[in-house]
Amino acid sequence: MSNFYRVGDTRLGFSEAGIGLPVVFLHPTPVDREFWTPLTQQLSRIRAIAPDLRGHGVSQLGHDLPVGAFTRVPDAPVLTMEQLAADTIALLDHLRIDSAVFAGCSIGGYVILELWRRAPGRIRGLAFLCSKPQPDAETNLAKRAETIARARTEGVATLFDGMAQNLVGSITRRDHPEVVVALRSRMTLTPDAFVAVQTGLAIRPDSVLTVATINVPVLAVAGGEDSGISPAEMEAFRQAPGGCEYHAIDDAGHFAANEQPQRMADLMAPWLQQFSI
Repeated sequence: MSNFYRVGDTRLGFSEAGIGLPVVFLHPTPVDREFWTPLTQQLSRIRAIAPDLRGHGVSQLGHDLPVGAFTRVPDAPVLTMEQLAADTIALLDHLRIDSAVFAGCSIGGYVILELWRRAPGRIRGLAFLCSKPQPDAETNLAKRAETIARARTEGVATLFDGMAQNLVGSITRRDHPEVVVALRSRMTLTPDAFVAVQTGLAIRPDSVLTVATINVPVLAVAGGEDSGISPAEMEAFRQAPGGCEYHAIDDAGHFAANEQPQRMADLMAPWLQQFSI
């Protein structure tokens, strides 16, 4: 069941379940908050809070997004990490939560890096699941521009079909094809939202130096079959002065938390025990 809150004139959705330590789960794109359900069902003694990021699930994209920040596609609207972080802070305020642990996959991880820059006092711990602090390389920027062009001319259905296959690890595709089907069904962004998200990803800042300022506990879990973010890139989180517990799930792709929820829960549950309510 969806709950709602507003940031300006934009209505954003979220769900929450359980009682205990507040943990905010920020999903990857282009899926919605239901991405986390197989994992959160395996975790006890937490208050699992899962918003739909702007433009995803039941959350509106909003109007008047900035334009022009991605020079390769200068007319494209941009959904920035700053906006998504502000939305998340507004959710904390709405729920009257002073501080929480945050878990983010892919874009969700980029958002919590921005949260750390903006509101470190509201963060007790950070879990990065198949995410990284490095910005897009030149090849990634070119690919995003090409993907935006395709979304504008062809729509997003074919793109989502490909992402559902390519972002899931090969072992999961072989042994659990139903996971691919379920994830594809959660990809419901409109072409406008998809373009805005891609431009926001393209212009996200380099956060490697930010990692060197994180003085709360960090959990970093990589997917060994992740086609977009390598375990080597995620090793950068080891530089966090608050300490980093690092793992790799070898037989999972970019959506490791959904592909291997029990394995991910087995890693997260003991890490979460260090945080008292």
